[in-house]
Amino acid sequence: MNKTYRVDIDGTICHTEGNDYKNAEPDFEAIAKINRLFDEGNNIIYWTARGSSSGRDCYQLTLGQLLLWGCKFNSLQMGKPSFDYIIDDRAIKISEL
Repeated sequence: MNKTYRVDIDGTICHTEGNDYKNAEPDFEAIAKINRLFDEGNNIIYWTARGSSSGRDCYQLTLGQLLLWGCKFNSLQMGKPSFDYIIDDRAIKISEL
């Protein structure tokens, strides 16, 4: 049965210093793990808080990075709430994939 995965970007598939999204460095090992989930037929939604606190529109920059880095996905969603930690019964870390 195919599943839907909401995947964070910064700190998950790339390394970003603070809010310096333009200079984010891709983690190709992590991207390969997410791409594998996509190739298995799962729905991949990249969901980011980029711009949520500052009000900046980071959509085109983020979309361009995902495409440049070879990320496979069904959609990109902005506007994830900004928080320090998430506690959820369905949360998994990239290292667990």
